[in-house]
Amino acid sequence: MAVGALGAMVYLLMALLVARSRPAIIAVMALFLAIAVELFRLYHTPWLDAFRLTTAGALLLGHVFSLWNILAYAIGIAVACACDPVHRAAVDSRR
Repeated sequence: MAVGALGAMVYLLMALLVARSRPAIIAVMALFLAIAVELFRLYHTPWLDAFRLTTAGALLLGHVFSLWNILAYAIGIAVACACDPVHRAAVDSRR
């Protein structure tokens, strides 16, 4: 479940960066970013693996690739998008 919360965090960060975008666009961008981070776990070099052994490296990059993590990211992003009151109000005011 922690990965789903990370998905929600990625959505929030993207919403802060592109605040004027529609929630669906923010969700797609957040999902692409989350998938890119997960796929980056498949890339290994000695210096990158050494960084992954540090606390910062483990938190930012992780260790193990998992398709289940991508699913959990997607669920977390979808929940965050559905519950986003700021964007929900903005979408309602456009209609």
